Amino acid sequence: MHVDLSNKTAVITGGSSGIGLAAAELFLEADANVAICGRDTTKLDEVKNKLVGVHDEKRILSCSCDVLNRDEVEDFVSEVGKKFGGVDMLINNAGQARVSTFSSTTEEDWREELELKFFSIIHCSKAFLQLLEKSTIGSIVCTGSLLAKQPEPHLLATSAARAGQLSLVHGMAKELADKNIRVNTVLVGQVESDQWRKRFEALEDKQISWEKYKSDIAVKAGVPLGRMGTPREAATAIFFLATPMSSFTTGSTIDVSGGLARHVG
Repeated sequence: MHVDLSNKTAVITGGSSGIGLAAAELFLEADANVAICGRDTTKLDEVKNKLVGVHDEKRILSCSCDVLNRDEVEDFVSEVGKKFGGVDMLINNAGQARVSTFSSTTEEDWREELELKFFSIIHCSKAFLQLLEKSTIGSIVCTGSLLAKQPEPHLLATSAARAGQLSLVHGMAKELADKNIRVNTVLVGQVESDQWRKRFEALEDKQISWEKYKSDIAVKAGVPLGRMGTPREAATAIFFLATPMSSFTTGSTIDVSGGLARHVG
């Protein structure tokens, strides 16, 4: 099934790698305009060159932006408005997991974790709101984590922050419904990422392959499907929630965890 997003614009934060990049590729394949942002200018340039090699450069915008800096977010909004004239779909995708327990998480760590998980959504959603209100298919999708409903003791700060983030998103869905803007979340479990790749590269045992490492992680975590998910699999769920394919869905979540969820509902 092909979804035609011609003349529609998707904005993706954290779009230079992993799930964000996979989402950018899906929207471009559907003929949408795509604006991505990230903090690493070198990586952004590499990704833009990769995308331009496949898709029309006129439909691609790449900007350096720290989503925790309101001024930089406003500058990003301005650049998107200048190039594309509007925004139809906002994908809040910034953030990663922090490995820490209650006793090992410092006060500074708590503040950093809570700020990232909350204000990466708050700043961008508020800044793009006026443009989204003008769209006939306005939507916001936030990349969350299964940790929001299923906390892990070695990821305590992230689990708590993700739970609060999920509540925030549900509240936004109720409030923005009268503006015809849908707000949904993807809850991600064990999915391949740069963070996992860095952990793999830091292993002392260099005889373990990347495939073996991923498989061991999934088995240890108890993923019923027995493997990690791919960024594109998570991005496909994001694409569904962001587009008119899910036009009667708001305040909802899609679990992308390979069956890892133990909760009901």
